[in-house]
Amino acid sequence: MTSAHTYTELKNRLHYHNHRYYVLDAPEVSDSDYDRMMRELEQMERDNPSLLSPDSPTQRVGSSPAAHFEKFNHSPRMLSLANAMNLNELRAFDVRCRRALGDVPALEYIVEPKFDGLAVSLHYVGGILHIGATRGDGGTGENITTNLKTIHSIPLKILPRGDAECPDVLTVRGEVMMLIEEFGRLNCRRIENDQPAFANPRNAAAGSVRQLDPRITAERRLDAVFYAAHQADEGRYETQVQLVKGLKEYGFKVNTGRLCSTIEEAIAACHDIEAQRDSYPFEIDGAVVKVNDLHLQERLGALPRSPRWAIALKFKPLQETTVIKNIKVQVGRTGALTPVAELEPVLISGVEVKRATLHNQDEITRKDIRIGDTVIVQRAGDVIPEVVRVLADKRTGQEQVFSMPGQCPSCNSPVEAGIDEAVIRCTNRTCPAIIKESIRHFAAREAMNIEGLGVKLISRLVDSGRVSSIADLYMLSPEDWQNVERMGDKSAANITIALERSKAAGLERLLFALGIRNIGRQSARILTAHFRSLEKLCSASRDELIAVHEIGPEAAESLRVFFDEKGTMDMLTRLQDAGLSTEPMQALSNSRFAGKTFVLTGSLHSASRESAGEIIRRYGGRVAGSVSKKTDYVIAGDSAGSKLEKARTLGIAVLNEAEFVKLIA
Repeated sequence: MTSAHTYTELKNRLHYHNHRYYVLDAPEVSDSDYDRMMRELEQMERDNPSLLSPDSPTQRVGSSPAAHFEKFNHSPRMLSLANAMNLNELRAFDVRCRRALGDVPALEYIVEPKFDGLAVSLHYVGGILHIGATRGDGGTGENITTNLKTIHSIPLKILPRGDAECPDVLTVRGEVMMLIEEFGRLNCRRIENDQPAFANPRNAAAGSVRQLDPRITAERRLDAVFYAAHQADEGRYETQVQLVKGLKEYGFKVNTGRLCSTIEEAIAACHDIEAQRDSYPFEIDGAVVKVNDLHLQERLGALPRSPRWAIALKFKPLQETTVIKNIKVQVGRTGALTPVAELEPVLISGVEVKRATLHNQDEITRKDIRIGDTVIVQRAGDVIPEVVRVLADKRTGQEQVFSMPGQCPSCNSPVEAGIDEAVIRCTNRTCPAIIKESIRHFAAREAMNIEGLGVKLISRLVDSGRVSSIADLYMLSPEDWQNVERMGDKSAANITIALERSKAAGLERLLFALGIRNIGRQSARILTAHFRSLEKLCSASRDELIAVHEIGPEAAESLRVFFDEKGTMDMLTRLQDAGLSTEPMQALSNSRFAGKTFVLTGSLHSASRESAGEIIRRYGGRVAGSVSKKTDYVIAGDSAGSKLEKARTLGIAVLNEAEFVKLIA
């Protein structure tokens, strides 16, 4: 029988390490040690159900879907910010504040980046997360506590630091956001699975936290940053700077800002934030200027919808005007037909955009998009270009209405719409376009990493009849490769070596490479860690799959459909017969990088960045997507960019490729 003291001690230890990893970005234990402690806690709760508490780390994921969200009344109201569209409006805000206060000739401001996320309120009682809710109309929001618990940077229990005491009641407010990098991965997965892409990271975050099934929320890696506290903490702090520092001491990830003594200094700070806009891992759409003194904030008060002591300077959207030259239809690896606009090339935030996704016919009809239209285009979340709207007043009458074809543009087979889907699909499973896209995905760097197997070579292989499935790749002899059109002896030798090397990629990469709907890299990693073999995974029932931590019902259903599909088991058998490993990659016994965080930038010659990242993880290290003060090493290859400059500015150790190879030798 486990004692309550032992249980609480382990639970608090996990809270501490969770905070180190997700908030401070400075882990002290390896992932395997953390997982071991988590399994130990889970076993304690199974053996001693009476010990289970709402703040247990095991309660972040796993609840059943909710039928609906309950309403939650905010006290005080959650206000939104008034916007300043230009610098004159920002200066007018300063004049209004000083005029209202009368006896204050100059004001001190704090300037923060305005993250484009979903506003949430967290209510803690006795230091334990009691309720988390959306803003709603400011007075009433939706209780989404179960979903917010899946976000690891949200403390389930307040962890005071230094002299900070845990208040009996505390309401904390901030933003839930999705990293731009994760937004890109999520949209790529959705497009590959024939689901509509999210327009921007904010919509993705909002859609994620409002899922009725929290397991779906857990599959999407969200983050949260906080900047305000109310109720029991009133009177504890004198300034916004002190309040944010206090929230950090409680264990929250906070939105830090720059202290400015005049409005002109605040304007300069806004300019600096806008200039660094592309360096933030989150989407930001402006800067927030707040009166720093909390007592003066109280004196200024609020309007019905916004405070008088804060304002948001909105940045110019990353959009440009161009013309749609044509609309082509692409066929994906699942047979989905996707319309793509071919554009007059245009630069958006330094990147040339030539194409934009139009998603489906419903989207084209809703926006009334025609060939020849002049349109506003944006890089959604700086990732996927999209058409925002049509400039109808620019039409000449020569524009052409577009409709999706009734036949597959690749094989001329009939197309059909899926049940409850806006997507139409080719009905021919042997369609050359489907086969080509499946092989392209299988060979990609983040999948089996078969170097040299590019789009043109794949097309020649399929068009010549040499390859009709991914298993056929491993059936070709070196002589067969030499006989492929425009394939020299050296290229044939290189592709043979690359195929042979890919056989050792392991189960995790293979699962992702197979292109199963709703199974991305993270899901493949989780499934591999749980089942440890392809045979066990293939035989798992839908309920057994759903029971796996962070695997939702959609992913489970997709897995069963894939494994039950005619021809799947034969293909997997052929891959195994060809020598492909269907076992997990073994972790290296030497955990020299345990607790260390690496960032990779630039091009490497000895290995791809993905392969280098896998080596780091196998040695117990962590690979991050952005440089911070918590980064231990930056590995800089050729053409390293802003990450290298930031590392030098922060004084972080930078290794070139030769030094990294020596480090892992």
